[in-house]
Amino acid sequence: MENITSNQNSRVKAWQKLQTKKGRDKSQTYLLDGWHLVQEAIHHDGHLHAIMGTSAQLTEHQDEFPQGVPLFEITADIAKKLSDLVTPQGIFAEVSLPNATREPQYIHQGAWLFLDHIQDPGNVGTMVRTADAAGFAGVVFGEGSVDPYAPKAVRAMQGSQFHLTITTGDLLNWTRTFQANDMNVYGTQLDEQAADLFTIPAQTDFALIMGNEGQGMQDDLVQATTQNLYIPLSGEAESLNVAVAAGIAMFALSQH
Repeated sequence: MENITSNQNSRVKAWQKLQTKKGRDKSQTYLLDGWHLVQEAIHHDGHLHAIMGTSAQLTEHQDEFPQGVPLFEITADIAKKLSDLVTPQGIFAEVSLPNATREPQYIHQGAWLFLDHIQDPGNVGTMVRTADAAGFAGVVFGEGSVDPYAPKAVRAMQGSQFHLTITTGDLLNWTRTFQANDMNVYGTQLDEQAADLFTIPAQTDFALIMGNEGQGMQDDLVQATTQNLYIPLSGEAESLNVAVAAGIAMFALSQH
């Protein structure tokens, strides 16, 4: 185990770069911050490159570290450099980004969530976590959606990225391919032409599109879906947070 005490250490600088998309794209890795996330990676074959922690954290979890993964003891000051939290827990891991881009023609079953220009990393992480809880097979990030491996998104996913497939793609292509394979693709829209979500029968194989927080779905996707849906509201609020709406729709549509 290597002991690192300087913020100027080359490894520390490389890990810091993983806080940016450019850095993650270059290294094809990202950073997990906190023991729960590190433990999820360990238990679900997260392809760990390194585990970094303060002396106290490494001692506390020493019995759970997998063999062959390099360990680095870091100072509390370095931990603050690697985290965007005010009070970091003090344990991190560098793990591989998923390297397999799934193509829609190879998907023939399961429930899928499509994200169209979703901008907020907290919303993204919450939706991935909820898709996991609802038994979805995967999440497809369309063009314009935030990077799912940004630190705030990773924190909000709470390890769910290790439980389902996360990929990127052209949502119009995914929509048409799903429909060609007799899988319904539902959009979400505040529109008089949309159908009440709760009138749609629960099913096993389908996709649900969630649109941008402020603008909703892109016009070409609105026109391409099997059916667009709305959630009837009883109170005076005009709309729901997109992650809340996604959670309601995922559980309402999926067959358990």
